[in-house]
Amino acid sequence: MAKGTRFATILDGLEVTMGLGIHPEELAAPQRVILNVRIEVDYPAPPAEDRIEAVLDYDFIRTGIRELVAGRHFNLQETLCEAVAALCLRDDRVCEVTVRSSKPDIYPDAAVGCEIVRGRG
Repeated sequence: MAKGTRFATILDGLEVTMGLGIHPEELAAPQRVILNVRIEVDYPAPPAEDRIEAVLDYDFIRTGIRELVAGRHFNLQETLCEAVAALCLRDDRVCEVTVRSSKPDIYPDAAVGCEIVRGRG
C-alpha cells in the first residue's frame, strides 16, 4: 500500500479488572490492569470530512479489549498484549500497534508490565 497520511490513535490508561497471572493470589481473584494502546494508522489522505467514518474509531478497541478480558484468564501479560495487538490489526488500515500492560498492585512500590510492538509483515 502506498503511504499516505499517518495518524496515531491512542487509548491511554484503560483500567480493567481481570484474571491475569500465575501466582495463587492472582488465580484466586481478578486484579486491576492498566492498558495503553498506540495504533499507527495509514490513510490515503487526511480526512476530508469531520466524520468518524473517515478514521479508525477507538470505540472498537476499547469495547474489544473489555470483551477480550471478560472472556478468559490470561496467565501472562505477554499473551494479553499479543491478543490486544491482534485485535487492533484486524483493521487493514492499521500498520503498527504498541500495547503496554501494567499490574499496578503487585508490589507496594512499583508496577510491573509488558510492552510489545507489532506490525504488518
